[in-house]
Amino acid sequence: MSRLILFNKPYGVICQFTPEGGHRSLKDFISMPGFYPAGRLDTDSEGLVLLTDDGKLQNKISAPEFKLPKTYWVQVEGIPDEAALNMLRQGVRIRDYRTLPARIDPMVEPFYLGSRTPPIRYRKNIPTSWICMILNEGKNRQIRRMTAAIMFPTLRLIRYAIGPYTIQGISPGEWRVVDELFPIDKIRLNDRNKLAK
Repeated sequence: MSRLILFNKPYGVICQFTPEGGHRSLKDFISMPGFYPAGRLDTDSEGLVLLTDDGKLQNKISAPEFKLPKTYWVQVEGIPDEAALNMLRQGVRIRDYRTLPARIDPMVEPFYLGSRTPPIRYRKNIPTSWICMILNEGKNRQIRRMTAAIMFPTLRLIRYAIGPYTIQGISPGEWRVVDELFPIDKIRLNDRNKLAK
């Protein structure tokens, strides 16, 4: 029977079990053998990482044809107006690629987040704000490049959800095993689009 771990990755942890470059690794947090990450999350990002002990499930979670929407909470420098948010919604050009349309909504800072270690860059005269971004794709450092393209640099990036799985109730550095798996291979494209709305 396939098992799935939901891990709330702290800042500075690499998404592998082998330590590298002086960073902490998944091995420092997850003691169950035989689990491997299904996808990655940048070292300087926080939030949900899925791990499984089933290679087929690992491939399904990562495969483009079963691409699940990913929900991110993004703290940016400055306060984007509707015009800037609409640029993100419609897709922006990052290097030689134009991002797909995405759901973008302003949000209030989640009250239970707590501060990050190390703390984010702080500028006395520049306010910060939060955006909820739901993407159906996952290019390397995509969100940071998207917000930079509209001139609102990302200060803090937290992946809240992958499809139906979230970090709700899981503190940074903690994890839990999912008892009932969501049938990823049974989701139709329309269902995946609904999850992103």
